Amino acid sequence: MPTGVHIRDARRQLFDAAERVLLRDGPTALTSRAVATEAGVAKGVLHRHFADFDAFLAELVRDRIARIDDQAAALRRSAGTGTVAGNLTGALTDLFDPVATAIVSLVIFRDELRARLRHGRPGHGIPVLAEAAVMLASYLGEECAMGRIAADADVDTLALSLIGAGHLLFAGREGTPPETGAVDKVVTTVIADVLQRRLL
Repeated sequence: MPTGVHIRDARRQLFDAAERVLLRDGPTALTSRAVATEAGVAKGVLHRHFADFDAFLAELVRDRIARIDDQAAALRRSAGTGTVAGNLTGALTDLFDPVATAIVSLVIFRDELRARLRHGRPGHGIPVLAEAAVMLASYLGEECAMGRIAADADVDTLALSLIGAGHLLFAGREGTPPETGAVDKVVTTVIADVLQRRLL
């Protein structure tokens, strides 16, 4: 590997390389050597920017969580527009892209990584999925306040149901997402009661 080469954004380059390794070879293949090789840099580059490999992986996951925060803001802004089912279907499809699904597998696979991510982090659940559930619950709360779903809707439970069903629908598909109709069917089934009771 080359040494002494200036890398403009080493963190982003290493994160992108890690995501490619994850997608191609799965979480068991993700090592510091594999990431450095994929990024085309010396292994020492990773260790110059991160205390150890688990610190690197924790930052990789936090980077994905930051993207969920951006998605959450956009989803909340969509409240009151389109249909509730359509907005949720789009959110789940964006959320469970192949990289995010692979990162969830990584978090489940690595105990030390999960422990690091839980330290200093409020709440329970698997990182990435837990933040995604908060995102959906916040959106559903907005729709509830606007009267587009039942006033007594348990938005936290609905969000957990959507995340669990969504993860099962998208996981293990080798990068081929389910058809939009299949996602919409799950979403419509989960929220059918709160949509119907809004009309009563």
